[in-house]
Amino acid sequence: MSYELEQLPSGAGEPAPASLNGVADLRRLSAVPVDLSVEMGRTRMTVGETLELRQGSIITLNRMAGEPVDLLVNGTAIARGEVVVIDEQFGLRVTEVIGQAPLDVPAPTDDPAAAADA
Repeated sequence: MSYELEQLPSGAGEPAPASLNGVADLRRLSAVPVDLSVEMGRTRMTVGETLELRQGSIITLNRMAGEPVDLLVNGTAIARGEVVVIDEQFGLRVTEVIGQAPLDVPAPTDDPAAAADA
């Protein structure tokens, strides 16, 4: 999926307003490839149980049939949807975009020094 981006006008020699800087920053990322995957569910198994898997084995997942599946970008869930079949290929119809934390909330950090400053 690609989107055509239009150059935003900016005054000569004047810094762009903060809202325009954000859009320009996102434009830099528009060509960065990411991995998208659809997750139907998860389960936890021991190594022994995994080694016993054979053709025809059934693995019980943590979701019921008909529940929405997750759309992940680089392993992080960003949306949910339903699986569709189009011309013998699977697809995903997005039904919900997962919300994000407000921008004024600092991102969690593992740095103890940063946590002490807060």
